[in-house]
Amino acid sequence: MTNINQAKFKKATKVFNSVFNKYDIMNDLMSLGIHRLWKQRFIEWMNPKKGDSLIDMAAGTGDIANAFLRRIKNQGHVSCVDPNKLMVEQGKKKLKYLKNIQWYISSAENLPFKDNVFDIYSVSFGVRNFSDTQKALREAHRVLKSGGRFICLEFSKVENEILNKIYKTYSKTIPFLGKYIVGDSEPYDYLIKTIDEFYDQESFKKIILNNGFNNVEYRNLSGGVVAIHSAWKI
Repeated sequence: MTNINQAKFKKATKVFNSVFNKYDIMNDLMSLGIHRLWKQRFIEWMNPKKGDSLIDMAAGTGDIANAFLRRIKNQGHVSCVDPNKLMVEQGKKKLKYLKNIQWYISSAENLPFKDNVFDIYSVSFGVRNFSDTQKALREAHRVLKSGGRFICLEFSKVENEILNKIYKTYSKTIPFLGKYIVGDSEPYDYLIKTIDEFYDQESFKKIILNNGFNNVEYRNLSGGVVAIHSAWKI
């Protein structure tokens, strides 16, 4: 990990240490509740089958794991992975009634799993915080079974100029919300910065292709405020 990547990892750790106990509340406020619809669309396109094994990276407090298991009537298994210990503890408490979830504290760049283990690798609003995106994608490819699927939900680039101006104006209010809710605007200044600096849809598609995946495609939601990228290990 380069010095730049180490700095990014330390910054992300500090951010999520600051907000872990208000994480779900802030997601609702930041997205005006729309993140729930985005995650629903994410699970719909994922379309998991009973018996599937999912690794959910940057699992946060377990929203995707919970939705995945509901979709398959609790007949599958999830490995929730997050680099932040406090976030993992929050997720364990929130989903303690689900016995087929295991929790791991790990970075995306060095996963504690053998090769060819999972049917699906998901990551929701986590890729832009990875220290090394390309290394993390190679790890995703490694732990997926042949025929396994990578699917990612992430903030992206708004295509409509008018909508983009509205979105940019609204984004500037989010640090003030953070100051009010968690008592600190800095974590949300950082999060908005990572959104601004993340790849556009086509650029991220090429990066996924260049790290071993095939049949890469994406779908925009809310005019490109977020995008879902899907790819396969063949």
